[in-house]
Amino acid sequence: MNIQPLHLKKGDKIAIVCPANKLKKSITPAVSLFESWGLQVIQGKSVHAAHFQFAGTDELRAADLQTFLDDVEIKAILAARGGYGGIRILDQLDFTSFNKCPKWIAGFSDTTALLSHIQAAFNIQSIHGQMPASFETGTPLSLETLRKALFGEALHYSYSSIDKNRHGQAEGILIGGNLSLLVAMQGSISEMDYAGKILFLEDVGEHEYAIDRMLRMLKRGGKLAGLKGLIIGAFNEIEPQEIPFGQTPEELIMEIVREYDYPVCFNFPVGHIADNNALIIGRNAIMKVGYNEVKLAYK
Repeated sequence: MNIQPLHLKKGDKIAIVCPANKLKKSITPAVSLFESWGLQVIQGKSVHAAHFQFAGTDELRAADLQTFLDDVEIKAILAARGGYGGIRILDQLDFTSFNKCPKWIAGFSDTTALLSHIQAAFNIQSIHGQMPASFETGTPLSLETLRKALFGEALHYSYSSIDKNRHGQAEGILIGGNLSLLVAMQGSISEMDYAGKILFLEDVGEHEYAIDRMLRMLKRGGKLAGLKGLIIGAFNEIEPQEIPFGQTPEELIMEIVREYDYPVCFNFPVGHIADNNALIIGRNAIMKVGYNEVKLAYK
């Protein structure tokens, strides 16, 4: 059974930390938006720290996150940005207090490592959504979906389909995140259980061959065969190659999963894009992929 943390209410305290790369700019606009939602915002030491490309040393970032995992007054923890570095501190963290008193953890990109770990190890729901560093470029709708996810309001998605989709309907627990990070979790205690799940994937700045290789690794590991459904978000900023790969991400994905019969949809509004809508990892969802429309709703 997946555990749902208590939803936020006005007056609650939330914390912002940087588990990975250091911030390049102020997150004051994000803090102001959180405050307009009626929340009290606490910024961790890592928000203002720097150590080479990281938001402070591994020890500082781990201690910062640990402080808020243990603080029962903090009702949600948001990663300020991604980049790289979360995997370096995962094994330094003690989730004992967090497991006894779950709270929302939210972010995307590199934060997938943390979201994957708490789903795999504790079956605690989390939020894949916009981070403070991306608030200024995020669409108002994407920020509103994050607010709704945190405050427990209904989330329903519907968007125009494309002809590469495989039609059908599925129900199951939603898991997923950044493809590169999900592959990095394989073989560890942070690897989510894929069997019977609806999987969503996104990535940025990868070659087509790297996307192909990572997906084939998941397939060879038996992760794709038992899915209920597959949701493909943005695979953008693909690096050009001197010799073209010959397939788009959509084409290679459909080739890899062609032997399965579950529904597959593309261009879902999630990933390293302005319209990065919030998805709740670990919650039961229903996806409907029709001829010209895709719908996703939580039960």
